[in-house]
Amino acid sequence: MTQDTAPGRAALSILAGMATLGLSDNFVPYVSHDSSLWQFHLLRGAMALCALAIIAALGSGVIWPKRPVAVLGRSALQATSMLIYFGCLAILPIGVVVAGLFTSPLFVALIAAIFQGKRIGGLHGFAICVGFVGALLVIRPDPAALDLVAFLPIFAGLLYAIGAVATRAWCEGEGTLSLSAGFFLMLTVMGAVGCLLLPGSGSGPDGFAARGWMPLNTDLLFWIAVQAVGALLGIVFLFRGYQIGEASQVAVYEYSLLIFASGWAWYLWGQAVPPLGLLGMGLIIMSGALIATRRKM
Repeated sequence: MTQDTAPGRAALSILAGMATLGLSDNFVPYVSHDSSLWQFHLLRGAMALCALAIIAALGSGVIWPKRPVAVLGRSALQATSMLIYFGCLAILPIGVVVAGLFTSPLFVALIAAIFQGKRIGGLHGFAICVGFVGALLVIRPDPAALDLVAFLPIFAGLLYAIGAVATRAWCEGEGTLSLSAGFFLMLTVMGAVGCLLLPGSGSGPDGFAARGWMPLNTDLLFWIAVQAVGALLGIVFLFRGYQIGEASQVAVYEYSLLIFASGWAWYLWGQAVPPLGLLGMGLIIMSGALIATRRKM
């Protein structure tokens, strides 16, 4: 039986998630110098799982999924996407990383057309093209200074889009708590594997993804805990939005992260967005608005 959608509530849920994540993602530089990507996800995921277990114990949801294989499958897609995303946050401006990741709503629309048989109209197709052009402007407008690493967030966006579609296609009827637990469990496992396989030495943001288990201190634990709380709240809002809304319709509201994340990056780190980057963000938001006005593909 098909689950009814609630577009308004789904949109508000996505916006709340983006506002929360936009702030918490800006705290990654506090841990990227002396920690590692894998340790970060191991500890953050473990903290989030403990919080979810407490919530479940209080009777506010069920952690164990109805279809474990389906939940683990979509969790693997989105966890891999987040590994790439957070790895890039340590070495690229947050506006560039967010713009690359949030080509995902455009991929959602393409996936819906190619694999679900939904039709893309002329205006919708134009909006997708505009969105990709906008992402390219934010990532690297100067071909002479092209850095292929800057395109990694776009690959993360593709994986994230597949996971977003899978949330509704594979996991309909699953609880928000079980989806959140599956996501953080997968990140915790991936983090543990990285900590075991990679060396525990080095420093600096450039080696964030190349290190394993690193010495802990109070500051690191504090900022990882802050990020865990922010990520948990944001992810719960996000997953809930995809549960009660159609992925190809509500995904567009994730574009708001461009505004939230870039605004906090400017306030906290002085990362001003150049004029061409602002133009690119404007194109991305415009393409999202066009997609949002199209109820049918």
